[in-house]
Amino acid sequence: MTAIFRLVDVHVRFGERVVLDGVDLEVAPGMATVLTGPSGSGKTTLLRLCNRLEVPTSGRVLFRGEDVATLDPLALRRRVGMVFQRPTLFAGTVRDNLLVARPDGDEEGRRAVLERVGLPPSLLASTGDTLSGGEAQRACLARTLLTDPEVLLMDEPTSSLDAAATGVLEDLTAELVAGGLTVLWVSHDLAQVRRIADERVVLLDGRIAGAERADEYLGR
Repeated sequence: MTAIFRLVDVHVRFGERVVLDGVDLEVAPGMATVLTGPSGSGKTTLLRLCNRLEVPTSGRVLFRGEDVATLDPLALRRRVGMVFQRPTLFAGTVRDNLLVARPDGDEEGRRAVLERVGLPPSLLASTGDTLSGGEAQRACLARTLLTDPEVLLMDEPTSSLDAAATGVLEDLTAELVAGGLTVLWVSHDLAQVRRIADERVVLLDGRIAGAERADEYLGR
């Protein structure tokens, strides 16, 4: 199986601080791969490398065999969508947000994508500040899905949600993976890792943990 992402000897430094230290990783397509590890281990930085929100100090990040440094960032980010830790809706209505993702889309498509993420189409006329945290996060997911991404990057998307909203987002993600989407999800919640991960990658001190240390961290 050809990797959808391949990181080759990736180093990231911010000033004197080493964030990633020689990371080699392959991410399989059509699965939910979860990056876990303690705070400060480099999980979010690794995720952001995958759609060029960060660039490596050295090493290469390949998407479907192409170095992301050679790809147009905006085109890449439509193919590799991202849902952030906190919902980031733009000013205006939910409809306005969906129009940003697909200006040529129609109302039927906007209603359909809301239903796909478990939201009623009536929310199209609502503004972001009237939505609950779970509704706002699902609206962000709907906006991302309108670009028809090949990969979904999820940066601790449930960390500010209650248990019910977390369950809804996890179930939605499982359905998307079952439909063929690749998901790369960052989580520090080991119970969540066990629930959603097809593959687990443990980061410790900016490096991919070996099998023994990974098992120890995961409590196996």
